[in-house]
Amino acid sequence: MGIVLNQSFKNTIITYIGFAIGGINTIYLYPVFLGATYYALSNYILSSANVIMPIFAIGMQNTLVKFYSQYKTNEERSRFLSFTVLFPFLAIIPVLMIGFYFFDEILLFLSKKNLIVKKFIWLIPFIGLCMAYFEIFYAWLRVHMHSVFGNFIKEVGLRSASLFLLIGVYYNWITVEGFVYATAVVYFLALVITMFYAFSIQKPKFQFEIPENTKDILTYTFYIILSGSVANLLLDGDKMILNQYMKIENIAYYAIPTYIALVISVPSRSMHQIVYPITAKLMHENKHDEMNTLYKKTSINLQMVGGYVMLGIFVNINKLYELILNGLKTEDEKLLYLSGIPVVFMIGLSKYFDLILGNNNAIIFNTKYYRMVLFLGVLLVILTIGLNMIFIPIYGIMGSAFATLLSITLYSLAKLLFVVKKLDLYPFTKQTLHSLALTLVIFVAFYVWDFPFNPIISIVLKSILLTLVYVYLNYKFVISIEINQVINKYMKKMKLMK
Repeated sequence: MGIVLNQSFKNTIITYIGFAIGGINTIYLYPVFLGATYYALSNYILSSANVIMPIFAIGMQNTLVKFYSQYKTNEERSRFLSFTVLFPFLAIIPVLMIGFYFFDEILLFLSKKNLIVKKFIWLIPFIGLCMAYFEIFYAWLRVHMHSVFGNFIKEVGLRSASLFLLIGVYYNWITVEGFVYATAVVYFLALVITMFYAFSIQKPKFQFEIPENTKDILTYTFYIILSGSVANLLLDGDKMILNQYMKIENIAYYAIPTYIALVISVPSRSMHQIVYPITAKLMHENKHDEMNTLYKKTSINLQMVGGYVMLGIFVNINKLYELILNGLKTEDEKLLYLSGIPVVFMIGLSKYFDLILGNNNAIIFNTKYYRMVLFLGVLLVILTIGLNMIFIPIYGIMGSAFATLLSITLYSLAKLLFVVKKLDLYPFTKQTLHSLALTLVIFVAFYVWDFPFNPIISIVLKSILLTLVYVYLNYKFVISIEINQVINKYMKKMKLMK
């Protein structure tokens, strides 16, 4: 776990810096500087691009990670890297041609409820294409154990660029429409920068030669496309459906609580960048016991860190929304944004449950059994869409949040049972129950009161107190041996213990 903890720690710090910048954008700047309409529009475009991204990438980012370590010579690896970069064009070209041919029909369907979407519809495939190749070159870096740079571009770079663009809107350097177009340029620049950095790590020798194990690669790639589509639809599909049934402004009211809840999954995202290739290697070498140990460690470590983040959000949510409402002008708009608080809890719980499964996804996608689980995921996407179509017209954004909670929980539970039954791998220990109990007790103790101060001061003071209590109790009950060892190390450096 040494290299895992090292790079995961760096990735976690970078990701939280990015999320902090994104939090400033989301909580205050987007609603105030862009207004609900253009905030919702930009969010809808990015969500739609993220949904179609797996089709453009055709799973090459995961295929690269899974098969790269199986090639022994530099020539074989170079040939495989070339293949992963060039092969997606076999999907991109026909998809774009189909989109162009049926452009009017697609345009009419997506803009039937909100005409403002019509003018910007072409940005969705452009940004989706940039996202796809960014992920491929990011995977290129990850297999060479250089995940930190790509993570910095993805988490900090993109959000910092949005921050500067929002400041530009405030000072009238660009219009709100210009902000939407400039966002597409930012994603293109992120792709270019990551590509050249990847090439600096290993200089490419582009040659479109079919690898020897092409059948295995193509089979795996097909199912990874399904996997990526399932994951992204579960993440962003609800916003696309909201556009079909409600005024586009509702996406803005929904985007804030979903972003806040998404912070809970940051530790998982950070650790996944480095754990995935290690998991692929252990699975390929059939090291069951080592894999089982890694599974348990990732589960309890993520549960402990993720539980802390979830508690920090849940116990401060009322004061956090005070900050959001302070920047708004009308009471009606404040009430609409305020309706997002229950959404935070529903989406947050679904993220927490998925997080405590550790490297579950990495395990599944590196076994011969991944097909069945992916087909199950497709069924759950159909369920998600169906539930959204039922609940959104009745309950609005609350209905969408409930549909997401139910769908993601069922999907996570199915994956967990599959790994336990088929692979005899178990993520949970007695520490899992101890951690759940501590989290529940601390939540009840902290949620029922707030400091009667300015929201920012209240959040800071309450978070400090929460941190002291949470860290002390988790350390005292030895919830995570690895995290206790890290704490002991720093306490010795600070001469607080022998």
